[in-house]
Amino acid sequence: MATIKDVAERAGVSIGTASRVLSGSPATSPESRARVTAAAEALAYVAHGPARSLRRSRTDVLGLLVSDIRNPFFSELAHAAEREALTLGYTVLLANANEDEAQADEYLGIFASQRIDGLLLSPQGPVTPRLTALVASGMPVVLLNRHAEGLTAPLFETDNAQGVGLVLEWLQQRGHRDVAFVGGPPSISTGAERLEAYTAGRAAHGITLDDAFLDAGDFLPDGAAAAMTRILDRGVRPTAVFGTNGPTTLGAVRALHARLGRTAASAIEVISFDDLDWFDFTAPPISAVRNDAASIGRLGVRGLIDLIAGRQVASRRIEMELVDRSGL
Repeated sequence: MATIKDVAERAGVSIGTASRVLSGSPATSPESRARVTAAAEALAYVAHGPARSLRRSRTDVLGLLVSDIRNPFFSELAHAAEREALTLGYTVLLANANEDEAQADEYLGIFASQRIDGLLLSPQGPVTPRLTALVASGMPVVLLNRHAEGLTAPLFETDNAQGVGLVLEWLQQRGHRDVAFVGGPPSISTGAERLEAYTAGRAAHGITLDDAFLDAGDFLPDGAAAAMTRILDRGVRPTAVFGTNGPTTLGAVRALHARLGRTAASAIEVISFDDLDWFDFTAPPISAVRNDAASIGRLGVRGLIDLIAGRQVASRRIEMELVDRSGL
C-alpha cells in the first residue's frame, strides 16, 4: 500500500507539502496541489487514521455537484438543498457536471482543493481515481439520486422501480401495447435501473416485448429526439411513449412532431418519469410520475451534516406519485 512518503516522492515535493495537500490545507500552491493529487491518484493512495486527523478545521461550507442544472429535477434539488443548508448554518458551493464525466471529474478536483466540509454528489458513472482520492482523504460524501459502482456512501434517491411500476400500470389501464421506451445512458444508475424495471415488468402488463420499441439517449433533449427518431425509423408505430426523465420526454415529443406532424403526434399518449410544469399545457396533456427532488435535496443535506458530525446515516428511497392527465 502506498504511503504519504511515496506520494511525496512521486510528486517531487516534501512530505510536509504532500500532507498539507492531502489534508485539504489551503497553504499550498496550485502546482503542488495538482502534482500531489495526480500522484495520489496514480498510486491509489488511501489515507490512514492519523492522516485523516490532519484535515482542516470546519468552514461550514458544503460542495454540491449536480448532473445537469438545466434539468428541472436537479434545479429543484439544488434549490431545496441550498435552502436547507442555510437554515442549518451552512453555505453551499454549486457545480454543474453537464452530464459529462470529464467535467464532473474536473469539479471533483476543484472541490478537493477547496475548504469544504463535505460533498453532495450526483455521479455521472463509475468511481474515478479522483473521487477515490477525495473519499480517501476523509471527505464525507452523500450521493443524490444516483449511485456510483465501487463507492459506499449514504444514498438519497427516487424509488425507480416503484415509479416505473406506476407507469406500467397506467399504460396497461389505458390499453397500450405498442409502447416506445426512450431511456437514458445505461452507464448512469438511473438509466440502468429504469430500463431494468421496465423490461422486467412489460410482459406482465401486456406491453410488447419487441425491442425495436426500445432506445436510449443521454438524458438530454437532443439525445432523446435522436433515440425517438431511430425508433420511428424502424417502421414501428407506438400508441404511447414513455420518456425516462423530463428532458428526455421533451426530446421525444419534439421528434414525434417533427417526424409525424402535429395531428398524428397528438394521437400518441406520452407519460414521463419526472413531472414538468408545461405538461399541463400540451395537447393532449402529458401524464407523469412525480419525482420529489426537493425532499432528496433536503434529506441529503441533513445526512451530510450528520456524517460531518460523526453520526451514522442510512440511505433512503423516496416514493413517487402518478399525475394522471389522460382525462383532461
